[in-house]
Amino acid sequence: MSNPKLEVLTPTNCQLIFIDHQPQMAFGVQSIDRQTLKNNTVALAKAAKVFNIPTIITTVETDSFSGHTYPELLDVFPDHKLLERTSMNSWDDQKVRDALKANGRKKVIVSGLWTEVCNNSFALCAMAEGGYEIYMVADASGGTSQLAHDMSMQRMIQAGVVPVTWQQVMLEWQRDWARKETYDAVTGIVKDHSGAYGMGIDYAVTMVHKGAERTKVKNQILAPIPAK
Repeated sequence: MSNPKLEVLTPTNCQLIFIDHQPQMAFGVQSIDRQTLKNNTVALAKAAKVFNIPTIITTVETDSFSGHTYPELLDVFPDHKLLERTSMNSWDDQKVRDALKANGRKKVIVSGLWTEVCNNSFALCAMAEGGYEIYMVADASGGTSQLAHDMSMQRMIQAGVVPVTWQQVMLEWQRDWARKETYDAVTGIVKDHSGAYGMGIDYAVTMVHKGAERTKVKNQILAPIPAK
């Protein structure tokens, strides 16, 4: 294929890197609600685990400045090593370059903080020096202002980065609902992390298909008393 960016993302043609999802970095984010940012990041991580996507987690100045990676993210990958750095640019660290190379996939999905610093510099260098294709997860990344995030996304797009969202990536991996081996896990992530989409699935299961409620709790229902 003359243009590799026309290829859809599959569980076998890409890898994923989480860059600096740490408290002090999140404190500075103003381009997206920070709880939404965490929700989207953890959802992306869960999806990557379902589809066995090779995943790298990097951190910067953990003890001196940034703090520890979101525990919810670490819980998804309890056995992963954290690649600690001093550089704002993950590409500068040999461990990161070695890990990317070892995964053997040229399509790299990126989720990180901040968009205009760590994501931007990594993306440009990985493309220019490593020949990687970068897919930037815009809603699992954040900048210090909306303008900073937007201008950085525009700069990266002009350089050839492909902008994506976390749910887009997960559903591209799933591709066909007939793939039953991942169906339940994917719809489970949707129910937990996709807001109205997840509520819609719960509604369809219980009201349309008359299935059981997802909750394990069985609340007592008190019958209505009509007004007099």
